[in-house]
Amino acid sequence: MEAAGGAAPAPAPAPAPGRVRPAQPPLQPPPQPLPKSREIFRSQRKESEGSVDCPNLEFEYGDADGHGAELAELYSYTEEPELSTNRRCFEEDFHAQVQGRRWLELDGAQQKAYVMRLLDGLEVVNRDKRLKVARAILYLAQGVFGDCDNEGDVLHWSRHNSFLLYQLGTFTAFLELLNMEIDNSQACSSALRKPAISLADSTELRVLISVMYLMVENIRVEQEADPPEWKTCRETFRMELSFPVHTEEPFALLLFTMVTKFCSGHAPHFPMKKVLLLLWKVLLFTLGGFEALQAMKVRKREELGLPPLPEDSIQVMRSMRAASPPTYSIELMEQQQQQKRGHRSRRPLVKQDSLDIYNERDPFKNDEAGVDEEENDDVDSGIEGELDLMERDAIIPVMPAQRPPIERVSFPKGLPWAPKVRQKDIEHFLEASRNKFIGFTLGQDTETLIGLPRPIHESVKTLKQHKYVSISDVQIKNEEELEKCPMSLGEEEVQETPCEILYRAMLYNLPQYMIALLKILLAAAPTSKAKTDSINILADVLPEEMPITVLQSMKLGIDVNRHKEIIVKSISALLLLLLKHFKLNHIYQFEYVSQHLVFANCIPLILKFFNQNIMSYITAKNSISVLDYPHCTVCDLPELTAESLEAGDNNQFCWRNLFSCINLLRILNKLTKWKHSRTMMLVVFKSAPILKRALKVKQAMMQLYVLKLLKIQTKYLGRQWRKSNMKTMSAIYQKVRHRMNDDWAYGNDIDARPWDFQAEECTLRANIEAFNSRRYDKPQDSEFAPVDNCLQSVLGQRLELPEDFHYSYELWLEREVFSQPIRWEELLHYQ
Repeated sequence: MEAAGGAAPAPAPAPAPGRVRPAQPPLQPPPQPLPKSREIFRSQRKESEGSVDCPNLEFEYGDADGHGAELAELYSYTEEPELSTNRRCFEEDFHAQVQGRRWLELDGAQQKAYVMRLLDGLEVVNRDKRLKVARAILYLAQGVFGDCDNEGDVLHWSRHNSFLLYQLGTFTAFLELLNMEIDNSQACSSALRKPAISLADSTELRVLISVMYLMVENIRVEQEADPPEWKTCRETFRMELSFPVHTEEPFALLLFTMVTKFCSGHAPHFPMKKVLLLLWKVLLFTLGGFEALQAMKVRKREELGLPPLPEDSIQVMRSMRAASPPTYSIELMEQQQQQKRGHRSRRPLVKQDSLDIYNERDPFKNDEAGVDEEENDDVDSGIEGELDLMERDAIIPVMPAQRPPIERVSFPKGLPWAPKVRQKDIEHFLEASRNKFIGFTLGQDTETLIGLPRPIHESVKTLKQHKYVSISDVQIKNEEELEKCPMSLGEEEVQETPCEILYRAMLYNLPQYMIALLKILLAAAPTSKAKTDSINILADVLPEEMPITVLQSMKLGIDVNRHKEIIVKSISALLLLLLKHFKLNHIYQFEYVSQHLVFANCIPLILKFFNQNIMSYITAKNSISVLDYPHCTVCDLPELTAESLEAGDNNQFCWRNLFSCINLLRILNKLTKWKHSRTMMLVVFKSAPILKRALKVKQAMMQLYVLKLLKIQTKYLGRQWRKSNMKTMSAIYQKVRHRMNDDWAYGNDIDARPWDFQAEECTLRANIEAFNSRRYDKPQDSEFAPVDNCLQSVLGQRLELPEDFHYSYELWLEREVFSQPIRWEELLHYQ
């Protein structure tokens, strides 16, 4: 342990193991050694976070991974034997119907006729026969891999068969079977009685959901060579999933109901990974991906008469480059030379670790830099214990009173984003200027500049040139007018979009949906500890017989980790999709979802997720490429060994894990943007050191969202934090959009002053409830409904009476009329 902890660069006595402390004055006693377990942890953590040089990650963010990878993630490695079972079920039936021919040799009419015979087999009462037919249809959706020679052929026939199955009504038939399985109380009670649930408990559900997922994913993905009838088929399928046709609710709501039923403990056998993947792809298909969302945003701004967007955010982020910090060893040598010259207290700021990402606890920082070190020690205790910390009283840190000294930092010539200014920023600027120069204000008047000096005129002109009015601003203003003048403005015309229909269907159970998703996310997070009360998300990955050899145990361990990663990926992607689409559809729909996510402790949950060695998570190799679909269906499987499982694949990073991290950071940004009470939660939970460690990942998009989260809380972290993190401040300046008059770097903004944060959330909640009540609660006897004052017409109305009333009419007369004395004198009191 002496060697691990005493790696001091200068020839000095070895300090205590674990943390390397600054030199102590000679009269003070030596520091006490840390406990051995903590000692080892800190030395390993310092090595892993301080000396690992992360290369640039060639990652392109998108709606989803490649088509083959998305299909492969549907299956766990434990399900591999079922692929041959599906093939056997198909071939037994196919060879009985079609003699001596293969599926690929049939023409279109013959293929349709055979599929129709299969669909007739789904109507039988016998459960086992029905399952065999469903497995045969699943084999078709999987691409009849027994007749194919390579992976490309399997994927081609999988798409071809998916379109064929949809055209013949397979999806509707499977939807009916899925409803039957969800309501199957016998399967639920059987699963509840079992001490351990395995794959065998969810066989029927997994087959049904796999067919539906393959159809949705294959039809959703567009390719240039698609024939015109496939494009028509795709639009029809999208409309069918978006709008309630056969039922009174969209298909996504059925999947949300499955999620809540699983989390409530009433259906522990539901294959939750497959349900979440299908739910994500249904939302992606019906609502649209990120590029479709950008196009809808441009179109909506045109309809509202707003100026076009200053840039395409997707293209800007794709062209950004990740920050490349200097070499760690060179920096150490420079710091050693400074110490030898005795200039420790005047070390230039440019010599600090770039982005503060290589060495969270720099042994060569001066004594003032100890603030960040202390924060780092308390991170685990701030988040790890329980996720209901927000119930405690909010801790408002003392705001700094003075600006830090201005330092010389070199900035790039061009910045990636055009600056934006809100109407509120112009009003605040003019209010401060009028108070200073003329001694009174004019409220929200931004046109009158009489009495103000010429430079203020130029400043206001510049601010107005960069003024940005968002769609949300227009929606909030319209909502205020509708609340103020409900009679004169009349009823609002609401466009029936897929997003609007989904929100209306989700509205009354939306808190339960959000809590259920976050429960599963917590159970799947790598930092979560196993608890007896946590839900079991491994029901669709654990085999009936547990492994007995080391190799089988390693394979199952990889499968379980991969299973959890896929769950995190699907939940993070579908939550981000919901937030972005609801925000575009109406700001108060977005705020309703956001508020329930915050109430369900989404913010500390995401911070808990990032409170790990994030580089290890992103470069994790929890996959066995030879067992991935469709490779395992057409290639001979090599003999697996412990060495080959440990080696994993040759990929630089895990796409799904980096995708999940970026999605979670974007969700955190959505929840906290312009919300000072939620920003204070980031401060209270000590998120700064956690986020700084995430900057180690050299991927431009991920760094951008980390820097955004650091920027919004910089004003609350105090002068000392800003002083010791100037490289992070510089990176924020270079990569994050500038808001003119946003004094984020110094903390002198009026928004940084403490106030009753609870009032902010209460006001927002009142606005959301007023919006939901006005638009979605429309009772028949409204106070604005006309009243019939004519006695004859009121008495002449026909009332629908229940059937049992006719049988008990005489009893009703006796009880309510004859047995009740009439007190005529009471009428006198009302005159």
